Amino acid sequence: MSVASVVQLLDKLRDRGLTLAVAESLTGGLLAAAFTAVPGASDVFRGGVVSYATDLKGSLLGVDENLLAQRGPVDAEVASSMAVGVARACRADIGVATTGVAGPDPLGDCQPGLVYIAVVGPWGSKSRQELFTGNREAIRASSVRSALSLLDDLLA
Repeated sequence: MSVASVVQLLDKLRDRGLTLAVAESLTGGLLAAAFTAVPGASDVFRGGVVSYATDLKGSLLGVDENLLAQRGPVDAEVASSMAVGVARACRADIGVATTGVAGPDPLGDCQPGLVYIAVVGPWGSKSRQELFTGNREAIRASSVRSALSLLDDLLA
């Protein structure tokens, strides 16, 4: 998505009186940067947490430790829990989360490019599994675009 698309997303949130927070793992702050690159985003964007280490998903975002132990950090339910946790921590109406493997190496049984994205808001939650190809930079950029697209779909 382009900067213009992010501006439109922020306008949709603003028009609905909704605020947003992000929880990122593999994207390492790129999703938050997409929002904060837009002047005036601060009236909608509350903040974010980069929980790159698995234990931080539990301690900072409240993801169940048993879930993390059983499924690992690359999982749809983990992504949804991250989104819930960041919305709560940042006192936002909507939480968006990304978790996955950017590569170049696999993480356990998860191959590079496997990504889970979740959006949680007043309407409930929705998650998406993606399998991106390319190098680390391409996988991370594709993850951000997919997260923005999922949020846009839910705001439509």
